[in-house]
Amino acid sequence: MGQPVVVVEKASRRPGVVRYEANRSLSGMGHEHFTEVRSTSGITPSAELARRLFATGRVAGVHVYQNMVTVDLKKGFDSTGLTDVIRDLYQYWKPGMEPPAFEDLAPAEDVAAAPVDAGTDPALAAALAKVPAHLLERSRAARKRLKG
Repeated sequence: MGQPVVVVEKASRRPGVVRYEANRSLSGMGHEHFTEVRSTSGITPSAELARRLFATGRVAGVHVYQNMVTVDLKKGFDSTGLTDVIRDLYQYWKPGMEPPAFEDLAPAEDVAAAPVDAGTDPALAAALAKVPAHLLERSRAARKRLKG
């Protein structure tokens, strides 16, 4: 599932630099340049792509502008396999993967919150019965932080 990105590798005049042209914009209208793994802390598609390219161990730098990806290769490496990394950026389900069982997807049991005293107000008691326990607990913790 997901859609593979169509990628065309293009030659560059500079040795050690490879350009890729994708069929979709990865950075919007801005330039993004990554020179090390620490600079990929963002949550943009460009940052994720840079993280995946750096993980191959072949890449020294990545520059993304719209649908163009320019990769500076480390000395002694070639671009083998980098096209696949870019192509699979948006593919989150691959052939051969087993779907998770329902039990794996079900949320953990709610921790029982301490009961809230509604007093003698039946409307408040009815409203509290509709609020999930974890939200009541979060609200109680927030009030406690606010008070002191």
